[in-house]
Amino acid sequence: MRRLLTVVLLAGCATTGPAPRTQVGTPVPDLLLQPLGGSGELRLASLRGKVVLLDIWASWCAPCKEEMPLLDEIAARLKSHNVEVVAVSVDKEKASAEAFLATRPTWALRLAHDPEGRVADLLQPTKMPTSYLIDAAGVVRHVNVGFERNDAVVMEARLRELAAAR
Repeated sequence: MRRLLTVVLLAGCATTGPAPRTQVGTPVPDLLLQPLGGSGELRLASLRGKVVLLDIWASWCAPCKEEMPLLDEIAARLKSHNVEVVAVSVDKEKASAEAFLATRPTWALRLAHDPEGRVADLLQPTKMPTSYLIDAAGVVRHVNVGFERNDAVVMEARLRELAAAR
């Protein structure tokens, strides 16, 4: 019985898992984020009025490592369009996230760390990475679960649409 339970749990982790609490058309919770490489805190509500891509990632996640540089390029291109890209690491060890981030000299996107997994607990992403595209009013308009290279093009187009609709 124990072996069967383990197999069922592992199968659930490999697929979609429970439905995310934060779904398209709902307001994103007002999250309190701890910036990586800086001090203080970032309250997600302080970004109201901007279009936000909120990405949940981890340094141990291969698709996350592929996605992060592409999100950084999107952040640089869309900053002048009132778009913010915020990447929240759920690594338990801050040093693991920082070691990955050190692979680039600078990042245009905002970086945060959530070692206790509070953000993931609230948003309940079903896969790593998961990106939430949030309109200027703070409402989730798209959720991108997982990552394939073409997802970056699609997310950028959606962010541009949301920014134009502001």
